[in-house]
Amino acid sequence: MTHTRFPKAVLFDLDGTLVDSAPDFIAVINRMRAERGRDALPLAELRPVVSKGARAMLGAGFPDVAASEREAWVQEFLDLYEAELGLHGTPFDGVEAMLAALEANGTTWGIVTNKPEYLARKLLPLLGWETRCAILVGGDTLPVRKPDPLPLLHAAQAIGVVADDCIYVGDDERDIIAARAAGMPSVVALWGYRLHEDDPFAWQGDVLIHAPAELCETRAWPGTGTQA
Repeated sequence: MTHTRFPKAVLFDLDGTLVDSAPDFIAVINRMRAERGRDALPLAELRPVVSKGARAMLGAGFPDVAASEREAWVQEFLDLYEAELGLHGTPFDGVEAMLAALEANGTTWGIVTNKPEYLARKLLPLLGWETRCAILVGGDTLPVRKPDPLPLLHAAQAIGVVADDCIYVGDDERDIIAARAAGMPSVVALWGYRLHEDDPFAWQGDVLIHAPAELCETRAWPGTGTQA
């Protein structure tokens, strides 16, 4: 089906969907490794797990350290990340054009991420998005986070749309699980971060998109209950 209008509302994941934040995170892991007398890791070793969260990144950075020991390093990781925030990572190619196309066509957009809200909120002004993003829901904004659908439903309610008039875009399976449970059409962002064994075609997203620039075209978006 070819769509002739943009969606009424779109919600995005953040890391791996809007922002290529892997360079910030590898800087953090390598600072932690240096402090422990270890050599730096190449970006390629960490990049696939960025969308999996702090614990997964620590696991990739220190695979020989017990998970119980790494758990005590999570706050150190977050504190160092706050210091590196926005210094290395940038929006993916085509993201700014995509957001501009949505805004020009009256689409409201927001962010639902599992990143702690205070970190996501600090990042927005560095990107120039603090007044453009209509809603920001972080991983600790509510008692639950993705793949639970509540953060998506909360965000839709906050911007005044019903779930099936809103599309969710994410690069991780839990994004698509959350969207399906929320009753939202979904877009799988194939440009994001995935483990080698991940099969995004098995996630049952409504459409799979290779690059943000494709979403500047109305026909790329899945159907919604009503469209803007």
